[in-house]
Amino acid sequence: NEVLANRAAELLGGRRGVYDLVHPNDHVNMGQSTNDVFPTATRLALLGEHARLVQAARNLASSLDRASVRFAAVLKVGRTHLQDAVPMTLGQEFSGYAACVAAAVEDLEYASTRLLELNIGATAVGTGLNAGDDYTQRVTGTLRALTGLDVRPAANPFRVTQSMGDVAGYSGAMRRLSVELSKIANDLRLLSMGPRAGLAEIRLPAVQPGSSIMPGKVNPSIPEMVNQVCYQALGCDLTVSAAAEAGQLELNVMMPVIAWNALHTSRILREAMRMLATRCVDGIEADDARCLELLERSTAVATALSPHIGYARTADIAKAAVETGRTIRELVLERGLLAPEQLDLILSPGRMTRPGIAGDAAGDQEPSS
Repeated sequence: NEVLANRAAELLGGRRGVYDLVHPNDHVNMGQSTNDVFPTATRLALLGEHARLVQAARNLASSLDRASVRFAAVLKVGRTHLQDAVPMTLGQEFSGYAACVAAAVEDLEYASTRLLELNIGATAVGTGLNAGDDYTQRVTGTLRALTGLDVRPAANPFRVTQSMGDVAGYSGAMRRLSVELSKIANDLRLLSMGPRAGLAEIRLPAVQPGSSIMPGKVNPSIPEMVNQVCYQALGCDLTVSAAAEAGQLELNVMMPVIAWNALHTSRILREAMRMLATRCVDGIEADDARCLELLERSTAVATALSPHIGYARTADIAKAAVETGRTIRELVLERGLLAPEQLDLILSPGRMTRPGIAGDAAGDQEPSS
């Protein structure tokens, strides 16, 4: 208030520190209190960042979706518990990543609507004492015109004055986004692990020399950066949650640390997603041959046999394949369990990436256009 009063005095021909023209409390602070201005400013600041955060997330989701299209025909082995699972396509895997980010955006959008309620005009405790009768409506209308946001007076000004729950809720939505991003970054690091002694199903763009001691080594620097940003965001959310809980009676005096951490999270996540999309996902390449090699070596394709020969026989076939190094197909034919033509349909990896029972006559018909 003093800064504004001093500057106003200068503009009116007065001197700093002399408050006969403009007084910090009587004029600048007229009709308001820190207790309604600070929560309102925090909400407006987060809403101001919201559009940029959501746009970065949508851009990343689009980048992942484009990758899913590029990799739609790349057959690979799925993995659960970090063990071989049934076949899928690399495109299906990436489509899941895109959907995870899109779902997190939906949470952010909903959480942002709670920030549109402003307690400006509630003054000290929510009663509106010392504010004019039309103050809240007029200020809210002005803020709506200045920001383009659909802000509105709080339905219950006492709630918005005493509780930082809406900001904690928005921080929670950013936490969910952080969890999704970190998991995706983990997967990109795993899938690119190699180049010779790991999964090496995908190749990430090289963004910097990888090692000062091992020539030619390329590290997954962008996903590693994303992981670290997400860990920071999770810590910020914990701070916001603890500080939001620390409010007492009619006011939460921990607003500064809540505002700083929530805004910091929004900004670092936005930049991390921008980098992940443009410097990593857009340039990812699939190693089709490596994906197929690992799929063909896996015994998980035996899962498709269960509806035809039963779980016990299928488990026995899979165990024998692991112990002998022979293929599932060889063992099934040797034991005379299925005809070669039917077995080929059942063990078709491409067929296993679609719903239904592989080898079933109805299930193996081409989808109608």
